[in-house]
Amino acid sequence: MKLIRLLCFGLFSISLGMTNLTATATEYHVAIVGDDHHPGTLALPFRSIQQAANLAQPGDVITVHAGVYRERVHPPRGGQSDAQRIIYQAAAGERVTITGSEVVTNWAKVQDGVWKATLPNAFFGSFNPYRELIHGDWFDGQGRKHHPGVVYLRGEWLTEAATLNEVLKPLAGPALWFSEVDTTNTTLWAQFPGVNPNEGTVEINVRQTVFTPEHTGINYLTVRGFDLRNAATPWAPPSAGQFGVISAYWCQGWIIEDNEIAYSRCCGIALGKYSDEFDNTNGQGSADPYTDCVRRALKNGWNKATVGSHLVRNNRIHHCGQTGIVGSLGCSFSTVTGNEIYDIHFGQSFGGAEMAGIKFHGAIDVVIRGNHIFRCGPVAGIWLDWMAQGAQVTGNLLHDNQGDCGDVFCEMQHGPILFANNLFLSKHAFALNSQGIAFGHNLIAGPISSQRGDRRATPYQPAHATEIVGLHVASASNDSGDHRFYNNVVLAPASLQTLDPAALPSFAAGNVFTHGARPSKFDTAPLLQPEFDPGLKLEQKPDGWYLTLAEDKSWRNAAVRQLVTTKLLGHAQVPNCAYENPDGSPLRLTTDYFGNPRNESNPFPGPFENPGVGVVQIKVWPAAR
Repeated sequence: MKLIRLLCFGLFSISLGMTNLTATATEYHVAIVGDDHHPGTLALPFRSIQQAANLAQPGDVITVHAGVYRERVHPPRGGQSDAQRIIYQAAAGERVTITGSEVVTNWAKVQDGVWKATLPNAFFGSFNPYRELIHGDWFDGQGRKHHPGVVYLRGEWLTEAATLNEVLKPLAGPALWFSEVDTTNTTLWAQFPGVNPNEGTVEINVRQTVFTPEHTGINYLTVRGFDLRNAATPWAPPSAGQFGVISAYWCQGWIIEDNEIAYSRCCGIALGKYSDEFDNTNGQGSADPYTDCVRRALKNGWNKATVGSHLVRNNRIHHCGQTGIVGSLGCSFSTVTGNEIYDIHFGQSFGGAEMAGIKFHGAIDVVIRGNHIFRCGPVAGIWLDWMAQGAQVTGNLLHDNQGDCGDVFCEMQHGPILFANNLFLSKHAFALNSQGIAFGHNLIAGPISSQRGDRRATPYQPAHATEIVGLHVASASNDSGDHRFYNNVVLAPASLQTLDPAALPSFAAGNVFTHGARPSKFDTAPLLQPEFDPGLKLEQKPDGWYLTLAEDKSWRNAAVRQLVTTKLLGHAQVPNCAYENPDGSPLRLTTDYFGNPRNESNPFPGPFENPGVGVVQIKVWPAAR
């Protein structure tokens, strides 16, 4: 009885403690009409978000009211757990913009359509984005200089010119700008055809980021409902500190949701690596220094208990010069879902090896689910590069991605990785420079490339962990392959014959090949429909995106297909790990693109379990799930 009383008293004390934590939580308010000397109440709000951040403790909420806030928020502390977060949120129904730009109105006319503004360097403080250069590992300036600063007209960015002479020429394409910085002043020239820039329509970048901690380990933050934009972000290779408009800077457990994130010179959201003395020392074209970087990160806390496990959902991310979402190692164990990502590295004059809608290194057990990714170039919509062991990419709509790798590039992966229920609709579907990738129930409409002969030494891990078990090096005879393709619908010009030269066996069954698409030598009893034209068409309407598609209901009974499961997929050969869920539970593809249940005894091929009869229009984004 005494033990029972003690246990009850302990439970009562814990409950009372939690009640007290809830009771003492504070909601701070911020408003354009506020003052940082106020107490931060609804009646007497702060003026700056940073003032609220300086005071907020675990469990507190910061509510920001309508307006444009020209500041960089650097939270000095995080929450204590998922239940005791610090929440930053826009007031319900109010548009709150946090921007890295300032309005400039001291423009002098140089000639018709061309204006000049001169600003003292002190205007920019310690960071002048027109003096700094975009640079770093695997960056390609394509023979000219590029600055992280940008000039904006009515909210949209102008294009940086390589020389002043280009700006002084008659307008012959996108409007241009150019900058020069001396010891005292920064001078900007820009083309504003038919516009007086002194009417408050022109802004320039002055801040590198708008929401990023100054230190690592700021955990358990929620950032919700904001318009975050106009940041002079740096190039973000996997071997350096990574910064976006918003950055979970080597942190754990952030929730970034329901925001609009736009007009970043390089990256929108960064879930990445910390900075150290080895930043940007890896050179060009070499992989080995990055392995050293991974080993240092393991010593610096790269594990599930310390970093990653973020939730990025329902954001609109667009007009970013390098990536929509980037992450090196710090992205591990995260979920990216419900986001719309578009106009990423589209028409930029610089390049390199790190551009995509989503570009992750070390995406261990990452889930990329239910996103809409389009108009990304010049590499891929999603680029998983090194160590995405256990990742799942499911239920995504990808189209109009202009890179040579199309919708997805898997580089130097050893599996197990799952792609299921996706719509791959770009002119190139995906590129595989990897082993151990499984594809189930996808609609594949573009060519597939399978690269061979890459003999870089790349790490692999134990299941659901970050430690390096070993480095895999392809044999001289090449060991590409070890892929699985089950229950996909493949449309010409896609073809699985690209798998045939692989040295390692692949596995394929239950696939349907229409309109001239061809199976691989690994396919078991493929269903060939060479005369069937699915009439594929994707179009945007006022309420979303619609896919026109014809499928034949007889496909269900033309072959008996197996449910895609952990048992069916087996083990990826290099790490000898099973295809299973991130929590270690068995994998079963029991739902389709919309989350509708599948016929487990004989599932229908492709992403839709019940596609309808004849030619149908299906609303695929936003998708009712």
